[in-house]
Amino acid sequence: MAEPTFRAPKGTRDILAPGSTRLRALVDEFARQADNSGFGEVVSPIFEDLGVFKRLGESTDVVTKEMFDFYDKGDPPQQLALRPELTASICRAYAEHRPVPPWKVWYEGPQFRYEQPQAGRYRQFTQVGVEVLGTDDPQADVDVIVLGARFFESLGLVRIELALNSLGSPGDSGSRRAYEQALVKHLEQNRSRLSTQSQVTVERNPLRVLDSKREQDSAVIAGAPVMVDFLDDESAAHFAAVRAGLDAVGIAYEISPRLVRGLDYYTRTTFEFAAPGLAGAQNAVGGGGRYDGLVEDLGGPPTPGIGFALGVDRILLACDAEGVFGAPSNTVDVFVVDVTGGTEALKVCDRLRQAGIATDRSYGGRSMKAQMKVADRSGAEFAVIIGEDELACGVLTLRDMGDSSQQRVAAGSLVDELIRKRTL
Repeated sequence: MAEPTFRAPKGTRDILAPGSTRLRALVDEFARQADNSGFGEVVSPIFEDLGVFKRLGESTDVVTKEMFDFYDKGDPPQQLALRPELTASICRAYAEHRPVPPWKVWYEGPQFRYEQPQAGRYRQFTQVGVEVLGTDDPQADVDVIVLGARFFESLGLVRIELALNSLGSPGDSGSRRAYEQALVKHLEQNRSRLSTQSQVTVERNPLRVLDSKREQDSAVIAGAPVMVDFLDDESAAHFAAVRAGLDAVGIAYEISPRLVRGLDYYTRTTFEFAAPGLAGAQNAVGGGGRYDGLVEDLGGPPTPGIGFALGVDRILLACDAEGVFGAPSNTVDVFVVDVTGGTEALKVCDRLRQAGIATDRSYGGRSMKAQMKVADRSGAEFAVIIGEDELACGVLTLRDMGDSSQQRVAAGSLVDELIRKRTL
């Protein structure tokens, strides 16, 4: 076989059936869970003005290293970027359209990051997520986290761990400032023990050091002060209410005082879902938190927000590790075999499909034997056979592909007979 002239770009891949069917089924299940919790879908542009995503934080890898950005053909040209995540796009949409709060939305779709591909991580990847904009009620935080946990349960996953933290309030008078001062002092005292990358990060955003997975940084991070010890009264009360809400509905969690997530916009509640069944340190399957200043940064009114994003590729790997949520059957119900020219197959397929019966057929005027082989490979429960005798008598032969029994059915009674047999 000749080598193909082109292949999918690095970090991307073609998802064929039944893998694509499985991915769609997962997204559909998330949509069902989100709809059931009062969220409406938002479909956002795949690319935005670069400035939308710069609000993620000038010190984050997403902004500094991973965005696919380009100029359009306008005069003057506008600098755009393929979306690396969707929270910023949702906040931009809120600032633009000003919907009535609280605005509860869910989304799904591809994101793009220029990073090194690895298991469950691609340069084009699919996420599902939710956002609640317009309320700072800790009950909204609880609702969002519970939705994520229940979604994992609906897939059959039982080994999902929830890590929880609070990053406190931003601003000069907020608890974040006091904590950052204490953290910087600790990191400066131990600068020589940090990796070169983290020494640079201390200057740009000291909180990002806590997100380092480099072995050289682990001892310094382990000895660092923790945010929960610096929470102001309001932030502490908010965090306590979130924990109480999760306790009330039986969602297990672990306080992770050094959890900061990968983006700069988070305030107060932050959380992460992990699948310990995945090998290595890359076992996070999603997470999120509160981002009470992002809408304002994008030109909207002061608007609190809370949300999460879940990585579909990692979730499917977690399902594989636990042996749950396999690929749905991609078979059809009926396969039509027609050796009279194909027009009758066309009409029968159309009639069955309109009745909601999944139906396929062969092409090319192949022999009865060849078409029956295709019917067998299709996994169809029944075959409808149209030969010259059937055509002359106005009947069809209905064959049970399981036990090879067959009967003749009047053409006009085929749909009713199939429905009857499938309900037995």
